Amino acid sequence: MPEHEERQDEVEALLMRAARHAAAYRTAPPAPQSVSTYAEAVRAFDGTLPEEGEGGPGVIEDLVRRAGPGLHATTGPRFFGWVIGGSHPVGLAADWLTAAWGQNTANHVAAPAAAASETVAARWLLDVLRLPPESSVGFVTGATMASFVGLAAARGAVLRRVGWDVEAKGLFGAPPVRVIIGDEAHASVFSALQYLGFGAASLLRVATDAQGVMRPEAFDAALSSDAAGDGPLIVVTQAGQINTGAFDPHAHIVGRAHARGAWVHVDGAFGLWARACPSRAGLADGVERADSWATDGHKWLQTPFDCGYAIVRDAEAHRRAMTIAASYLPPAGGTERDPSHYVPELSRRARGFATWALLRHFGRAGIAAMVERHCAQARLLAELLEPEPGIAVLNEVVLNQVLVRFGADRPEEEGDALTLAAIAAIQADGTCFAGGAKWRGRWAMRVSIIGYATGEDDIRASAEAIRRCWRSVACAAVGR
Repeated sequence: MPEHEERQDEVEALLMRAARHAAAYRTAPPAPQSVSTYAEAVRAFDGTLPEEGEGGPGVIEDLVRRAGPGLHATTGPRFFGWVIGGSHPVGLAADWLTAAWGQNTANHVAAPAAAASETVAARWLLDVLRLPPESSVGFVTGATMASFVGLAAARGAVLRRVGWDVEAKGLFGAPPVRVIIGDEAHASVFSALQYLGFGAASLLRVATDAQGVMRPEAFDAALSSDAAGDGPLIVVTQAGQINTGAFDPHAHIVGRAHARGAWVHVDGAFGLWARACPSRAGLADGVERADSWATDGHKWLQTPFDCGYAIVRDAEAHRRAMTIAASYLPPAGGTERDPSHYVPELSRRARGFATWALLRHFGRAGIAAMVERHCAQARLLAELLEPEPGIAVLNEVVLNQVLVRFGADRPEEEGDALTLAAIAAIQADGTCFAGGAKWRGRWAMRVSIIGYATGEDDIRASAEAIRRCWRSVACAAVGR
């Protein structure tokens, strides 16, 4: 047999071997939600770099063996640790093809199919999220980079309004830009602002209510304050607070911000998807009037990692902030869309394929039903836990987040210790996985229900396990 045909056989066998392992992992019965520690995982992978290379089949078998104990069941129905979607099989299959096709989505000539899938998927995203159809969309790694892109466009636009071209002149000597942001904004937004040169002194932090959303009167005070001045201004809001799921009062904020000449950017990593669900869309009233939005595909759309969307109403401001140009890169003409004009990367993964596939698979009705189902499941979990002595649900369950405090009837420091002990017991039990978060200076357990495979039986089994573990912890505390 010719040498090149033997290599083709070997490639096919290697890919099929990996596919069988992947299929076995995704179709196995739900595993306990407990994994090895990081230190154990490092020891599993550690070793001396071989002098000579090893055969592909052996490497893949060894990878599966070493990785297995350290894999969280994030694709399973009872993983509630972070707001992480379940990587739906349709998206996974499209992502396998994406990797196999090996397209570098640097521009529309280098990867026409990849660029075209983004063009159509972007239009569908704007449709399902009910955002302005003239908006541009950049396919980025996640909401952190989506906020980075949106805020870069914002920075350029508000400076341009006062006669400063930041793309030409940079930031040295530029008029100062102020940013109004809620006290409980997500850490990723503060990071995106920092990447763009906005230090802590640039930020006007607005007091929030018990659900972590900006108080309207506090926002108004910040907007009219001497610190905000009358120069360039950006306002950052939240659609879905990471601990409570609550929404900033956009109907109040956006019009006032625009009257002042501000750009409004919305961090909607998961909450923006409420707009796809008729029964939850009211939570996001006013969001559509903003100037830019950040959201994730690897949350409610269930795409594989990494996939997020930077959406900007002013496509020209978006392109000015992001375009990468060089003589060897083909220009876009007419109705052509060059993907590199909307993201901070040149070489990158073709994220449009999985996005297009999942939007096509779910359809508008399927996305709405999934959001509604997860929100109902969150409410059910809260209802099952609230009657248990010593357990308190700290948030109004308006979306898919449930914030749980253990030892709620005890002094605060004791409650912190009991909450951490209960979380550890729940994780060790393995029925479900949830993690801790500090809320208003005190520890709580945050449950994020967003995996496509989660059913009502999973919620009931998880609630029973949480109650059982809490009772054990509470009894042990009494015995000390």
